[in-house]
Amino acid sequence: MRRLYVFDTTLRDGEQSLGITLNVKEKMEIGQQLVKLGVDIIEAGFPASSPGDMESVRTIAKELKGVIICGLTRAVAPDIDLCAEALRKAEYPRIHTGIGVSPVHMEKKLKLSPDQVVEQAVAAVKYAKKYVSDVEFYAEDAFRSDPMFLARVIESVISAGATVVNIPDTVGYASPWEYGELIGSVIKNVKNIDQAIVSVHCHNDLGMATANSLAGIKAGASQVEGTINGIGERAGNTSLEEVIMSIYTRRDGYGVESRVNTREISATSRLVSRITGVTVPDHKAIVGANAFNHASGIHQDGVLKDRETYEIIQPETIGVAQNIISLTARSGRHALKHRLEELGYQVEGAQLDDIYQRFLQLADLKKEVFDQDLYVLMGDSGSAAQGIVLQSMSITTNGIEMATATVTLEIEGKPLTDAACGNGPVNALFNTIDRITGNRATLEDYTLKSVTRSSEALGEATVKLRYEDGRLVVGKGFSTDIIEASAKAYINALEK
Repeated sequence: MRRLYVFDTTLRDGEQSLGITLNVKEKMEIGQQLVKLGVDIIEAGFPASSPGDMESVRTIAKELKGVIICGLTRAVAPDIDLCAEALRKAEYPRIHTGIGVSPVHMEKKLKLSPDQVVEQAVAAVKYAKKYVSDVEFYAEDAFRSDPMFLARVIESVISAGATVVNIPDTVGYASPWEYGELIGSVIKNVKNIDQAIVSVHCHNDLGMATANSLAGIKAGASQVEGTINGIGERAGNTSLEEVIMSIYTRRDGYGVESRVNTREISATSRLVSRITGVTVPDHKAIVGANAFNHASGIHQDGVLKDRETYEIIQPETIGVAQNIISLTARSGRHALKHRLEELGYQVEGAQLDDIYQRFLQLADLKKEVFDQDLYVLMGDSGSAAQGIVLQSMSITTNGIEMATATVTLEIEGKPLTDAACGNGPVNALFNTIDRITGNRATLEDYTLKSVTRSSEALGEATVKLRYEDGRLVVGKGFSTDIIEASAKAYINALEK
């Protein structure tokens, strides 16, 4: 079978759409999980866009091994210089450069003639080849370009040394049959196409990103680009887990196979959701909470008789394990470690001791600890605040609206206590934390939801704080007490 290369751009195309900036630690955490997932290429960022992105790409390039690390540039020398510097210590570096090729991009955005676009594209690829052997070229807005002009551009950049050619549906305008025809046209009309890998990069403006990507693969593309959970510009990018599992489930229909470890899909989805603050809808294909939930009596009857009646994917295939051991406050380290290993987590020594103590605290509040609780526990243990620790809090209310919060925080080892009023318990709590920390950021969003089962369910609070310089940071907190979860989320955002 033909090899399908999986190109993940969660850290670039996904992040730039969030309105937030992930820090280096958060990007590394996602990057490490993407390596476990088994993607072939990680697009780590756009180094020329900011010093923070430059540092993130440099760190990821240095630390992550066994995977191609890619940086994005425009088709200009300064961008390429910065990208090459950021990728200097990568084991397998790739520069991803390109330019708009549709009439609207050339005339309105670039103000260049078609000949000038070809000249600039070729020059960029040749310049990038001075630094790395692996150069990917993106023909921005390719779907709305003239097919024959697109073929000319692609042929020219391959002659200049491009090893991968990316044919994006940048604005999500295509239908699957049209996009498949475009990929087929490129393969048919570009004389030297056998010297490069054809890549598909689709957006979801009309809800077609996954279908278009699959149509492109069916037509001959050997690389697919997308993001975990489909996050991305506007309506999002191709959802990689959907493409991966479509091919896994219907492998005979596409004639390709990837080297992705599908059992890491669920863990990767949850991690990206936790770090970015983008909630996965319950009805989301593959990774949504209801993806393997059968509510209809007819469906339940069928699944109990033979689960293939209504399940085309076994939950274990994507890492959603079935509960066998009931975890309670009486469970030991060995039982907890075993269950975490089944869920894809490797914990030993001091880390296991720390997580076990957190587990016991949670188990004291719940009759039974479920898999979803463990996912939250692992996420919470990985992002616990170090410089600011919530020591205690109390809330008093006076009527429906007014509330007073008294909070003690430990900041760099020093306990600080203060109180403030607010329009309700959460507002009072946040006002008090602001007084103690001197925070001047604006609360832009606050959400609260139940993330586990039973009446003692864990609550997940998410806050987004906007700083004066425009930065937006996301904080998350978990607790069976929703006020405590809110405090933890606010502190988590302040830590960042």
